[in-house]
Amino acid sequence: MNVWFIDTSVLDHIVPVPGWSKAGSPDRQDIALLMGERVDSGDSMILPITAVIETGNHICQVPEGGRRRSAAMRFAEILRWVINGRSPWVLDEVQWDRAFLRDFVAGAGTGTTWVDLASQGKNGLGGGDMTLVVERDQYCARTGILRERVRIWTLDRGLSAYA
Repeated sequence: MNVWFIDTSVLDHIVPVPGWSKAGSPDRQDIALLMGERVDSGDSMILPITAVIETGNHICQVPEGGRRRSAAMRFAEILRWVINGRSPWVLDEVQWDRAFLRDFVAGAGTGTTWVDLASQGKNGLGGGDMTLVVERDQYCARTGILRERVRIWTLDRGLSAYA
């Protein structure tokens, strides 16, 4: 069993968010299949705070009101599943405190500081991605689950290096 922190690049397809996930796209189809396989194998899914915020913003940017509302309703349903512990979703009660920010600035488990990662531009690690890495690492520390079993599911090349 593995635990997967869902990145926005994946969550946009799970919802799906119009404009961020195109019907019939290979990514959307692959994610649906992989999600089914992971759920069937007993894996758990966590929505990190960054993915919730970014996906919510993506939904608000959908130009058509009816499609925006449908995506918002589907996203709210997923959030209720997380709140209620409905399989495969698991709630991570992230602590937004000094330790979190200290880990963020230090670069969490990446081996370099966030300033150095951000300085790499498009090939670096943005603030949202670093927040996801910190949340994942703190989850491992709190639960005692080995880092190798707690992964980040992302389509982002920069973030995948730390997944």
